[in-house]
Amino acid sequence: MQRRITLDQSGLTLIELLVVIAIIGILAALLFPVLAQSKRKAQQIQCVGNLHQQGLALQSFAANNHAYPSFFGGRNSGNSGSWKIQLEHGGFDISNPKTNFFEIGVWRCPAARWSDQVQTSDGVDYYSYNAFGVESRPSVLALNEGNGLGLHGKYVSKSELFSPVLESEVANPSEMIAIGDSFSGSLTFLREDLKILERLGFASSRHQGKANVVFCDGHVESPTLKFLFEDTSDAALSRWNRDHLPHREKLTP
Repeated sequence: MQRRITLDQSGLTLIELLVVIAIIGILAALLFPVLAQSKRKAQQIQCVGNLHQQGLALQSFAANNHAYPSFFGGRNSGNSGSWKIQLEHGGFDISNPKTNFFEIGVWRCPAARWSDQVQTSDGVDYYSYNAFGVESRPSVLALNEGNGLGLHGKYVSKSELFSPVLESEVANPSEMIAIGDSFSGSLTFLREDLKILERLGFASSRHQGKANVVFCDGHVESPTLKFLFEDTSDAALSRWNRDHLPHREKLTP
């Protein structure tokens, strides 16, 4: 008499499989915000690290030149090119920077995103320079006479362009913004309308409502966007200007 062997073919039913999928979906939904927040935090830490390195380079440049990079130096000046090229040469000691150096390494914020209004085909600047202080666009006369409030420098000639701002001309280096997150993709760090910065560079979502900035003494802070771009208190405005005065009269009406 032959024995009949029965194989146990038990497994998940369709309903059980759907329940498992639903549980996995719920867990994923719970974990996604945590993972996204961790990613944003890691990106902010990297951005702060980038600016810390730029701050060290700025200190090295200032120690060697007793001045800060001008916004743009002419071919016959001691430090030619944009402030970033000057910092590459005189701060990071890189004699021959890559053509796209300003978009890689310590010059690239990993959290930055740009709207279609920002022209990215020729490259964008992830970090920008406090050239004008609280003035969005100072007069040509002010720059020619060296009376700009930021680190732009005084006009010298067509061949030298702008002379650098001396260390002695910055009243309080630990309270003077030098470089910050660019939300418009430009070389210049301006005290602009937050609505514009939101439209161009999604400002509020980049670092959870904050911006990373490095000061003339090399330290990095992460003030809120509102304090940086909208606050009109003396404490907020004076940080933009090399004489450490608020210059509220220079604000755009």
